Amino acid sequence: MDTRTKIAVVYHSGYGHTKRLAEAVAEGASGLLVEINAEGNISEGEWAALDAADAIIFGSPTYMGSPSWQFKKFADASSKPWFEERWKNKIFGGFTNSASINGDKLNTLQYFVLLAGQHGGLWVGLAIKPANVKASKRDDLNRMGSYIGAMAQTDADAAPDEMSPGDLETARAYGVRIYDVAARLTARSAA
Repeated sequence: MDTRTKIAVVYHSGYGHTKRLAEAVAEGASGLLVEINAEGNISEGEWAALDAADAIIFGSPTYMGSPSWQFKKFADASSKPWFEERWKNKIFGGFTNSASINGDKLNTLQYFVLLAGQHGGLWVGLAIKPANVKASKRDDLNRMGSYIGAMAQTDADAAPDEMSPGDLETARAYGVRIYDVAARLTARSAA
């Protein structure tokens, strides 16, 4: 991997499930994890890491049909980078988890796409065909059938270590894709 390409995975996790997804995405992208705390904040150093990144990947659980309030607070605080166009032309992606199969996860990913668009960014889709035939299993890649970003489903009474390996592998593969796209653009810019 090109060490010049910097990826940051900024996420909020309420119960640990989204954190596991963030770790899988970061593993695939060789990315830095930036956790939004329980008060919806990140440190000044973490804001600087986002500014320095070639790609920013958003993550949040889907609560009541949208990202957590902690993620929304972070998004609102990103108005300073927006005003100064510090994230313009960066690569963006996103992921989410909810307890229900649908859980309105699409709305969360669309929120991320809009946020990336407001920052003048370039969105990277999942590019993994859905597992949607009779032979498909719970642990297949992209069993949620998402195209915009990585989605996961975890039963409400399941611990983070009980998450679907297929959902985690989907997140890791998505991180690889985002890294590859960002590295191509980074190499072009350097040439």
